[in-house]
Amino acid sequence: MTPSVHYRVRAPQDDIPAQHWQGGPIHCGACEYAQLRARDGEAGCEPGFACMQDVYARRIDRFFRWHPELSNEQLAHSYFEVRAIAARRASVFRLTALMDDPDETVRLQVALRLPQAQLLRMLNDPHREVRIRVAQRLDAPELAALRHDPDYGVRELVAQRLSLAILPTMANDPDRAVRLRVAQRLEMPALLRMADDAEPEVRRVVAQRLPVALLDRMVSDADWRVRWEVAQRGGATLLDALRNDEDAEVRLAVQERLANDRVPTGVAHG
Repeated sequence: MTPSVHYRVRAPQDDIPAQHWQGGPIHCGACEYAQLRARDGEAGCEPGFACMQDVYARRIDRFFRWHPELSNEQLAHSYFEVRAIAARRASVFRLTALMDDPDETVRLQVALRLPQAQLLRMLNDPHREVRIRVAQRLDAPELAALRHDPDYGVRELVAQRLSLAILPTMANDPDRAVRLRVAQRLEMPALLRMADDAEPEVRRVVAQRLPVALLDRMVSDADWRVRWEVAQRGGATLLDALRNDEDAEVRLAVQERLANDRVPTGVAHG
């Protein structure tokens, strides 16, 4: 009879030394899963490589990848990394208990997996990263509740996904980055109202998207970049108005348009 081969997983020699999450060495005998040490390969565990008691998140994650069936048992573990990693594979029906976890790393994992109905309960999470994940996953009709979030990063994401019917309500957002997102998606006639935005970057986007017939209101914009955009798209009348512009780049754009004979004569698209 051929003897069985005893296969063990070994941690890389140059890896970070194993350390208990509370400090000090790892004692397998004190672990509730000590019996796994007798098993081979991914059926078992390995201090310094796949271990739930380690301080290193990668080793904890490897342990739960090998034993996803144990995730439900560790959702109340004292170490936040264990709770967060267990939440990735635990039953979705057990995750509501972690919605108010004291650590945002745990709540972040919860926000990535909760069904839509429960996700709404995390709209006011105190941490921006959690609310960003909520905004990424919420169905579009529910996003309106985050339009006035105190964090611009959350609002910027909302502006990218909000329905076009509601998007005009964000055109006056106090943050430039948010208004840029709005201007990139807004439709007429709401887009025209952003032609007077205080930020040149926003007005430049508007100049790129306005119907050509309405570009005349931006031909005298104070910022040369906006006028350059007008020169890229405007008709003969606007090009004539910009022919002697104070900025060399704008004048050059006019010359190139005229030289290439790409001047529209009718009403163009938006």
